[in-house]
Amino acid sequence: MKKKFFWRILLISLTTLLSVIFFLPSTQLFLSMPGWLKKIIPEKGITLGLDLQGGLHLVFEVEGDKAVDLTLERIAVSLKDLLDKKGFKADVKKDGSNIIVSSSDIKARKVIEDNYPALSLSDSSEGKAVYKIPAKEADRIKENAVEQAAETIRNRIDQFGVAEPTIQRQGANEIVVQLPGVKDTQRAVDIIGKTALLEFKLLDEEGIAAQIPETILPDEEEKLMQEFSAKIPEGDEILFERITNKETGKVTKKVYLVKKQTLMTGDSLTEAKVNIDTRLGNEPYVSISFNDVGAKLFEDITAANVKKRLAIILDNNVYSAPVIQEKIAGGNAQISGRFSIDDAKDLAIVLRSGSLPAPLKMLQNVTVGPSLGRDSINAGVKAGIIGSLLVILFMIFYYRFSGLIADVALMLNIIMLLGALSILNATLTLPGIAGIILAIGMAVDSNVLMFERIRDELRLGKTPRAAVDSGYDKAFWTIFDSHITTLITAAVLFQFGTGPIKGFAVTLSMGVAINLYTALIGTKLVFDLINNKKEVKKLSI
Repeated sequence: MKKKFFWRILLISLTTLLSVIFFLPSTQLFLSMPGWLKKIIPEKGITLGLDLQGGLHLVFEVEGDKAVDLTLERIAVSLKDLLDKKGFKADVKKDGSNIIVSSSDIKARKVIEDNYPALSLSDSSEGKAVYKIPAKEADRIKENAVEQAAETIRNRIDQFGVAEPTIQRQGANEIVVQLPGVKDTQRAVDIIGKTALLEFKLLDEEGIAAQIPETILPDEEEKLMQEFSAKIPEGDEILFERITNKETGKVTKKVYLVKKQTLMTGDSLTEAKVNIDTRLGNEPYVSISFNDVGAKLFEDITAANVKKRLAIILDNNVYSAPVIQEKIAGGNAQISGRFSIDDAKDLAIVLRSGSLPAPLKMLQNVTVGPSLGRDSINAGVKAGIIGSLLVILFMIFYYRFSGLIADVALMLNIIMLLGALSILNATLTLPGIAGIILAIGMAVDSNVLMFERIRDELRLGKTPRAAVDSGYDKAFWTIFDSHITTLITAAVLFQFGTGPIKGFAVTLSMGVAINLYTALIGTKLVFDLINNKKEVKKLSI
């Protein structure tokens, strides 16, 4: 019997101690603890959700039509390369939602149909063939764009270092992003919203290029475009590099005349990391690497364009346009652009996480202040203390010493639940707190059920030990059934619910499971210890 008690006491003590240890990092006490102790205790604890600690709530719309448009552009470029390799002389260009191939050669059409089965021929006359993407295929591209955008955002947020973000789809083409604890909202929005389309294009430094001013002020961009829109060659475009003077803070825009033809994109990028160039006064830059295919293409491009300037463009913004001094082999390049260290880090993040399949349109940008969270926490703590005190007093008043045992079990329940949430590094939200309170209510209810069964047995004239054993046996299945049905409900809520509902389901299910443990093992252990020490003639219940 003593051995049986020993293991039960050890189990209860161990789980309580571990719960306290894991919960410590979530308290202010952890900050004042000595360093050697902090190294022993796991640092992760409970993370407060957006509604408790403030943060950023964003809603984006994925521009699906643009995804279809970009797909058409990529197909037109690769189709042109394919026909050239097969020896067909044909011009390929994208015109609106169509791809026009200036060839009526049946063999060329056969090549197109074999390699691009998703395209449908909509017109073939006057020596040209017009292809388009069918509506069903366009819908599939839009659907994939939303899924891919959500995944790309998730990757960027993970690298940005936000704990427990919420990224979920809403409706057909919207994505909701919640970032608890984020204070630099503009930086977070910039990282998420960048399309990150990396392109390498040659500069056109002949003809009209000499007439274009080297730099302009930001508000002169529209005027410049109007002045030169009719003068620049058909295959060229004007792009800008934003330059901020570090000493004065003055912003100017450097003007580039760039050939529209994209020589290479960032599809073959394998790595992007921040390095420091000590030769330029510790200037940060982003070092990028390509896979084997990209490395060979980059080598060919640089070999064929020595002494020309190659613009590195991200989302239509020029970051740098160095002169190619020699063929660059090895698949490595660098993007320098007078970055701050944070700018360089953010650029590396968006390049590593890949391009968005389509631009994002921001529909909602709400910053949740921490004061609302503090008010919620204070109100919750106040309500919890008052509620707990009332329950504790009632249990002692109504069940005397047995009520005190139930109160101790209730405290253990709360400690273990907080410890379990800390182990999982769970995010606590207001619905999560509601789940905890409901679980505590069920814990009290379990003890009431058991105590009433014990009272019934005592009224039948049984001894306290027999009444306790019989009372627990009879109440067990009632408590077990009610907890199992609650767990099933919580599982359904978790499976089909969204963020806050999932949080409620998690805390409720964990609280119910721990309640079974403390109510059926913890309190029973105390009664067994009391009854085992001496022959108890009267039970205080």
